[in-house]
Amino acid sequence: MPGTILCVAEKPSIAKAVAGHLSGGQFNTVNTGDTYTKNYTFSFDFGGRWGNCNVTMTSVLGHLTEAKFDDEYERDWYMPPPDSLFNARVRVKVDKSKEAIADNIKTQARWARALFIWTDCDREGEHIGTEVRTEALKGNPNLDIKRARFSNIERAHVIRAAKNPIDLDERQADAVAARIELDLRIGYAFTRFITNNLRTLGGTLATDEEGKRRVISYGSCQFPTLGFVVDRYFRVKNFIPETFWSIKIIHRRDDVDVVFNWKRSRLFDRAVVTILFERCINAKISKVIKVQEKPTSKWKALPLTTVELQKMASRFLSMNSQQAMTIAETLYNKGFISYPRTETDRFDKGMNLRALVEKQTQDNRWGNFAQGLINGGFKQPREGRHDDKAHPPIHPVTYCAPTGLNSDEGRVYEFVVRRFLACCSEDAKGVATDVTIAYGEEEFNAHGVVVLERNYLDVYPYDKWTNSVTLPKFTQGEFFEPTEAMMTEGVTAAPSFLTEPDLIALMDANGIGTDATMAEHIAKIKDRKYVYTRPKGGGAATQLAAPPARGSRSGRGSRGGRGRGRGNNNNAGGGGGNSGQEEFIPSTLGVALVVGYDGMGLETPLSKPFLRKEMELRMKDVCEGRLTKGDMLRTSIGQYKGVFEQSQERVEVLKRACRRYVLNETGI
Repeated sequence: MPGTILCVAEKPSIAKAVAGHLSGGQFNTVNTGDTYTKNYTFSFDFGGRWGNCNVTMTSVLGHLTEAKFDDEYERDWYMPPPDSLFNARVRVKVDKSKEAIADNIKTQARWARALFIWTDCDREGEHIGTEVRTEALKGNPNLDIKRARFSNIERAHVIRAAKNPIDLDERQADAVAARIELDLRIGYAFTRFITNNLRTLGGTLATDEEGKRRVISYGSCQFPTLGFVVDRYFRVKNFIPETFWSIKIIHRRDDVDVVFNWKRSRLFDRAVVTILFERCINAKISKVIKVQEKPTSKWKALPLTTVELQKMASRFLSMNSQQAMTIAETLYNKGFISYPRTETDRFDKGMNLRALVEKQTQDNRWGNFAQGLINGGFKQPREGRHDDKAHPPIHPVTYCAPTGLNSDEGRVYEFVVRRFLACCSEDAKGVATDVTIAYGEEEFNAHGVVVLERNYLDVYPYDKWTNSVTLPKFTQGEFFEPTEAMMTEGVTAAPSFLTEPDLIALMDANGIGTDATMAEHIAKIKDRKYVYTRPKGGGAATQLAAPPARGSRSGRGSRGGRGRGRGNNNNAGGGGGNSGQEEFIPSTLGVALVVGYDGMGLETPLSKPFLRKEMELRMKDVCEGRLTKGDMLRTSIGQYKGVFEQSQERVEVLKRACRRYVLNETGI
């Protein structure tokens, strides 16, 4: 049956790339009423019941619609009162800036037989697909609706997706619709409540740096994210260094100084350590009670997920998570890597990974390594525990020479390629030797590693594994008098301020945001000046232009006190050396908001991740059919409304915190 198929992608670059593949590069371009979107026309044989059809390929620019309250709620932040926003009517309509795009879809749908949706294959993409469907059906209510399932824009993959369309996932779209409505209600209600109350305190709480009326925004993801930063800040500020003592044995054999470390590691009682040390000295002779030599391995990296890409970019590529995701999205749009928003850390066994490896053999940096994999060194990647059922791990789709990318794109592309090749290689292999001695009544251990085969490490410089001291020969049962025995003294060190990889790991573990949105939440708390960043180790905690230290408080557990974490022979400081990473420091306003809300003693503190994590779990339940959109909305709105009402009753606690930390009022 002949006819036109209307194809709509999520962004213009994907529309053009797909049109190029399906048409063999032979398409006509027509301008639309929107500057950025074009219509590409060509013919393509979809096979099956669709056959050879004329095609119009166009795109949207992300979401077409916006959720808004009625005008009466938009005009005045005081009346109707903020708590009414939990029940006010929410309207969903086409964003004014997207009306030309919606009109183009309606117009093209009039002449179409079917609509094929080419949005990204994730929750957000499913919801955007339903927005496209709504507008297309306005132009032609008789359309067949399908979606293309794809995870990269490599030609063969795109053609396969075009010939095997599936249905939209209504459950995923419902989950996103519920989240959008909840974010609107919760964000508007709490933002207006906080802003209205804190403006009355005057000063910087009433006007911002530009002299405009201050807006103190709330987001159900950004507040827990801020909470993590503030929590670590106080752990550093309130840390009390504690002295510890240990015993170390050194024995010189075959020109090697072998260090034996105390099995107890360290104790915080000098008198006890002194007694134990004297018993060792009095014994004079030590006995080798165990010698063990065994093969050891350093496991190759797991296939690459979005969260891991963001953390590694911050650690090794000198870019923050938001920059990394923007660049990865560009590489995806250009067809060089797969879809960069994925939770999956295991490759489907049906994927032809060797073919992807072979494409990298032409590079002068890692080409020889890739050729070695093709020549017999290939090993199936490790399998992680996560599979989002939508996208494979991030991997290179095709080869790109360095001249085809700018500097930042090149670094991200290089990391993705090296990670992929490392996954397809073999674990590094070595031999580990452990020698345990009894000296007096105490036991001590020496450990040595010899790396025999570097394997994946040859292509993946982001992991390190080097030889330690090669231990000379010791025989079980032998006796010797140690060359040197000493009692050492050290001081516990404060934890470091959070780096971006630390913060992303906390968000991931606590269900704050998704792999696709974590970078945005971090950017928001920076943009809203709740936190700022500086180079890691950029200054001692006592020199911060941030709030004064205080004792632990209710609602967040211990905030300092004695620390028995890492050892250090120097006084404690606020972080390690500068490795190109940045660390997060809360602003006075950021601290005041967290301290204030925690001080309210709410049943579920807003700076903790619990409420948002429950919402994310309900979204998953909606996606998997265990919960309806309506059920999710009712439960989450009820929870947040309860917290809102408690906040109204205890708002003076928040005001006191802001007077103390932001306005520097004394005696509070």
